[in-house]
Amino acid sequence: MNKYISIEDLYNVFISCNQLISTDTRNLELNSLFFALKGDNFNANLFAKSAIDQGCKHAIVDDETISNGTTILLVENVLESLQHLAKYHRTKLQIPIIGITGSNGKTTNKELIHAVLSKKYNTYATKGNLNNHIGVPLTLLKINTTHEIAIVEMGANHQGEISFLSNIAQPTYGLITNIGKAHLEGFGGEEGIKKGKSELYKYLKEHNGKIFINGDDSTLIELAGDIPKIYYGKNNEFDVYGKLIPTNEYVDFKWAKKEEALLEKPIIKSHLFGHYNFINILCATCIGNYFGVEEKHINDAISNYLPEMNRSQVKQTTHNTLILDAYNANPSSMQLAINHFSNQNIQNKIVILGDMFELGDYSAKEHEAILEALKLTKDIKCILIGEHFYNFEKKYLGFSFYKTINDAIVFLKDNQLMHNTILIKGSRGIKLEKLVDYL
Repeated sequence: MNKYISIEDLYNVFISCNQLISTDTRNLELNSLFFALKGDNFNANLFAKSAIDQGCKHAIVDDETISNGTTILLVENVLESLQHLAKYHRTKLQIPIIGITGSNGKTTNKELIHAVLSKKYNTYATKGNLNNHIGVPLTLLKINTTHEIAIVEMGANHQGEISFLSNIAQPTYGLITNIGKAHLEGFGGEEGIKKGKSELYKYLKEHNGKIFINGDDSTLIELAGDIPKIYYGKNNEFDVYGKLIPTNEYVDFKWAKKEEALLEKPIIKSHLFGHYNFINILCATCIGNYFGVEEKHINDAISNYLPEMNRSQVKQTTHNTLILDAYNANPSSMQLAINHFSNQNIQNKIVILGDMFELGDYSAKEHEAILEALKLTKDIKCILIGEHFYNFEKKYLGFSFYKTINDAIVFLKDNQLMHNTILIKGSRGIKLEKLVDYL
């Protein structure tokens, strides 16, 4: 007799817990199924009994000495069991699932698509940044029989990860936002990034899926090959096409279906900063159109969408206007943000940039490339934060450098910036959002 619970029995336990999953004893849901995941510095097997005592219905462990065969159930590996359960659950869901990956804009695209599709369907989308080998299974296990369509974000920092996540999520549609310089260290350079991200295309080709694709992106077109495509972009022969209306720093645009006249269409005003977000908005428009969302409802969803979580947010403080894009950064996204900001016809511009992480041997080269780009901008005060940027302090004498976020805060406390428009962008680990209270 196998001492480990079977996937079928585990699934029945999951259903009996009303599809409620908990992984942290500090934040448990009553009558949920607790998965005792391990980390570098903790072993949640040790908290399984506590989880039951606090109201979880069952706990899943991989330590035989803790299992009791009733409320605390034994598996060979807790993480793998969570992943297997999610994959098994996916086979029960007869709904379209859109898998999203890419170097930049994954979460913005996910949120926009969710806003648009929710106008017609009960839509589920990845919460926050639950897009890795734990987050994707947790996302799938939240999808239930009331949902009509789902959007699953998939992040990766090395080759093979998107393939692994695709086999769990089993998307029927896919979107690669773009291929840029993100996680250069883990992917082994730009060619490695192309190979890693295109694993989503490979999965969809092997499983008769379709892709939504920016028809103006030659790299994506080349990687996609002969997979069935729904196109968006600037060409009126695409399924959905559009035009940016350069009225201000926000994305205002028009869009139309294939071969419709753009001239007759209304201007849609968004709350997203940065013209580089135009293609993200057009993508959501295309997906909404494909799934039969009415044009008016698409327009309403886009115009009412408000960015959150420090992504392309515009905040007005007592003293300054902040363009807060501090959730994450890589060389591609940072260059786009700098280019757009430098072209804005506004006074008293400041950029505050934080280090970009996970660049490995490419780090010094990519940080210096950003500094060289800043040199070409006019009338912009530049503040750089983090050890990678700080290494160039003596070479770029016109810029202000701070080794840590706390060093920058000390400066801002003593030198209040007034009446400026400030672009704030950096990798998550720098935590540039801490500066907001001092600006």
